[in-house]
Amino acid sequence: MTKDPRQINISDYNYPLPDERIAKFPIARRDQSKLLVYDKGAISDDIFCHITDHLPAGALMVFNNTKVIHARLHFHKETGAQIEIFLLEPAEPADYESIFHADSHCGWYCLVGNLKKWKEGKLCRSVMVGNKKITISATRKEVHHTSNHIHFEWDGGVSFAEILDAMGELPIPPYLNRATEESDKTTYQTVYSKIKGSVAAPTAGLHFTSEVLADIDSKGIEREELTLHVGAGTFRPVKSELIAEHEMHTETIAVRRHTIERLIAHNAKAIAVGTTSVRTLESLYYMGVKAADNPDITAEELHVDQWLPYDTHPTMSAREALTHLLAWMDRHEQTVLHSSTQIIIAPGYDYKIVKILVTNFHQPQSTLLLLVSALIGDRWHDVYDHALNNGYRFLSYGDCSLFITDKNI
Repeated sequence: MTKDPRQINISDYNYPLPDERIAKFPIARRDQSKLLVYDKGAISDDIFCHITDHLPAGALMVFNNTKVIHARLHFHKETGAQIEIFLLEPAEPADYESIFHADSHCGWYCLVGNLKKWKEGKLCRSVMVGNKKITISATRKEVHHTSNHIHFEWDGGVSFAEILDAMGELPIPPYLNRATEESDKTTYQTVYSKIKGSVAAPTAGLHFTSEVLADIDSKGIEREELTLHVGAGTFRPVKSELIAEHEMHTETIAVRRHTIERLIAHNAKAIAVGTTSVRTLESLYYMGVKAADNPDITAEELHVDQWLPYDTHPTMSAREALTHLLAWMDRHEQTVLHSSTQIIIAPGYDYKIVKILVTNFHQPQSTLLLLVSALIGDRWHDVYDHALNNGYRFLSYGDCSLFITDKNI
């Protein structure tokens, strides 16, 4: 039974992380990173390209195919002041596909750097998009929660996606304490990234190469993809003493009908590549429970609130929940489920679908570390001590870990 983690003190999830252990750049070949293997309590060391040696044949492996956008836009006022606009999520139109195809105007919820220097008026900038010189303007509309609604207008009939590629900067993690370099445009994307929308990479996927993916296929491990667009909130530290006072960020997800069918075929058990895949897969369970309780529920109402797993105690199996979700999609003639999740996975959480996790080493006192601890309990201390004592590199560009709780999948 799921226990309530709200009284967890975040200081219990601290550990010493020297700055020199944070990988500022990736290694030359992504699949040569170190791999720490935690197999039902036993800890061992390997190289990432050997990951299939530790995975059960015939299992289902789920990847997040989101693509990082060039979310940092730089403008200058006539006074010379630089204003940075950091795109967070679409406002108008409200979905990613439509907003990237917009060809004259759109609106985004954004963070604004040097906001005190931009009280009013338009910011304008010219940029070459292909062989066209485009002028784009930015206007502040209103404050939306903790972000600003920024309206963009431009000429030339090019898409907003093309403008971002031409003038935007890829947003590497703030804890790297360095400027984005040209190489990051390649190294900070997974080789299977497809769907634009994230402002941070699903970094567990950065270790995979076409050779590793081919090895996965040759071992009879089935691959499926889903989409969770990673928001800037993924870097937000837990500042409150108790988890109860921390508000999780909301992220949009998209899951194909076929992926849910494959999950059901695998008895609702999966290998998750990255914490974003975990949050999506585990959210599907609660969406299925909602769909069972209310067949007429809307996609927006399927949203999983932060504390839903701890405020409700459904007894439905994961396979049954996914079957109800599939039936809901059929009733509503949906081939792709579009919804959102705010789920927090912390010690006390009862995993429904994820049995094996591929992930990087996370920051101290982070919700991502809580997610790992929810999977393996207090043994996370042993894992992180081992990594610190054996030369592992930490965070986004660092090495990888594999957590196995059940190979019978």
